[in-house]
Amino acid sequence: MKIVIALALVLILLALAAAGLFMLRRGPDGAAAPKGRMARALAIRVGVSVAIFLFVLLAHALGWIEPTGIPAGR
Repeated sequence: MKIVIALALVLILLALAAAGLFMLRRGPDGAAAPKGRMARALAIRVGVSVAIFLFVLLAHALGWIEPTGIPAGR
């Protein structure tokens, strides 16, 4: 469980770094490069973030993980 979440977080960071590189990279003629690759990298980041959120909700619903910490209402 922890390995899946850790890998997803690493994937999110890699997609964010790739989007940053695509944003800073220039085309061959010195003009700004098309934004399609940057948008795709950001879309992957958002998709993985939503998937990990849904995975945590599913794991809680199936009883794979249990909440700990301060009880609600304190």
